[in-house]
Amino acid sequence: MAKEQTITKRSEDYSEWYLDVIKEADLADYGPVRGSMVIKPNGYAIWENIQKVLNDKFKKSGIENAYFPSLIPEGYLKKEAKHVEGFAPECFVVTHAGGKSLEEPLVVRPTSETIIYEMFSRWVTSYRDLPLLMNQWVNVLRSEMRTRLFLRTSEFLWQEGHTAHATEKEAGERARQMIDEYADFAKEYLAMPVFVGEKTETERFPGAQTTYTIEGMMQDGKALQSGTSHLLDANFTQAFNIKFLDSDGVEKFVRSTSWGVSTRIIGGIIMTHSDDKGLVLPPKIAPIKAVIIPVYTSDEEKKIVIFRVEQIAKELRDQNLEVKVDNRDLRPGPKFFEWEKKGVPIRIEIGPRDVQNNSAIVVRRDNGEKLVVEFDSLAAEVVTLLDRIQVDIYNRALKFREEHTTIVSNYDELKKSVSTGFAIAHWCGNSECEKKINEETKATIRCIPFDQSKSAGKCIYCGKQSAYQVIFARAY
Repeated sequence: MAKEQTITKRSEDYSEWYLDVIKEADLADYGPVRGSMVIKPNGYAIWENIQKVLNDKFKKSGIENAYFPSLIPEGYLKKEAKHVEGFAPECFVVTHAGGKSLEEPLVVRPTSETIIYEMFSRWVTSYRDLPLLMNQWVNVLRSEMRTRLFLRTSEFLWQEGHTAHATEKEAGERARQMIDEYADFAKEYLAMPVFVGEKTETERFPGAQTTYTIEGMMQDGKALQSGTSHLLDANFTQAFNIKFLDSDGVEKFVRSTSWGVSTRIIGGIIMTHSDDKGLVLPPKIAPIKAVIIPVYTSDEEKKIVIFRVEQIAKELRDQNLEVKVDNRDLRPGPKFFEWEKKGVPIRIEIGPRDVQNNSAIVVRRDNGEKLVVEFDSLAAEVVTLLDRIQVDIYNRALKFREEHTTIVSNYDELKKSVSTGFAIAHWCGNSECEKKINEETKATIRCIPFDQSKSAGKCIYCGKQSAYQVIFARAY
């Protein structure tokens, strides 16, 4: 008999459900330092697959990986006023080392613009040195009062890209290119529908001239900022004196971008697709695509079944699929339950009767559908089924978003809509209206979406003229 359900239902307590899914899938745990997170092998394997895909995308567009120090002189952060103002409350500061007080405190990397631009200023002298296109995979630390695994922790993993260009136009094109890369990645690999757009001035990255974002909708109707890209203000490169001699013989300042995706996107995967039984993973990012569970009751049956299971496993691996054979000394029920909680997209059951019938039982994790598939066509069918699951869970998430996104025409409708999902409304562009809406509804403007037919309207709050619509939502 299967183990009793250990995951809180989403309808009862969504926050507790989320933490239960992480625990039962064995993805992560809290570390001994407040706000820290230990990512366990099951969780880190997902991050490794994210790295593989994004690394390939980055390198195809000319970006190279590098590494920059995690300790940054405090004075570097103070060079750009908006940047230090934005990050100062979150910084971890080192004041002692080797038993002595430091002459200048060191900040533990909250983000790396300042240290990287110090190095760029040493490396760039001519237009021939540009563009510089770099990325690093690192940890960052930001003090957090209220933490939640993957979504908000004091230490997390991310990639942060940094580029330097000869003109604002080139830098702007790169910033836009990277947010489009993230949106494509979210859709094609994470099966996560996202809105793509620009942040308001209030919501911009500290020190950015323009911030682009991808925003996903979680199953509780809240938004999750899942990746950002920034065209940084000219003050940034001026503060670090990053100059170059252009082809016209005139000395100029470079323009720069930064962009990143962090381990919080794993939280986004969990909350976009998982159910009351546990984790549901998109096949393209799942570390294990299929688990094979042999079923037998005697040593004689075991010999027959295991022989066939190993043959099937090899055929699947020959299709470049990551396959797990679970031959532990456990009854089938607990095994089914465990792999269901861990989100493996396909479960294959093979017993003596299946061997006799030359077929296997194939079970989809996303919807529980069971299929009987002949051994001869099993490998091809599993490949097809994984593709189908990837498409199906994206469409399911998209349908959910559509059902919980409302174009609103008055303020009462907005207040009602943001309690369960997203509201699309006209906004006049005034930060005071933005602030008042946030205070009264707890919703923020997630983005000014690119994909909209801009038409005149009236601000949902003050009634003044508005040239475009924005997306309001409560967010993580």
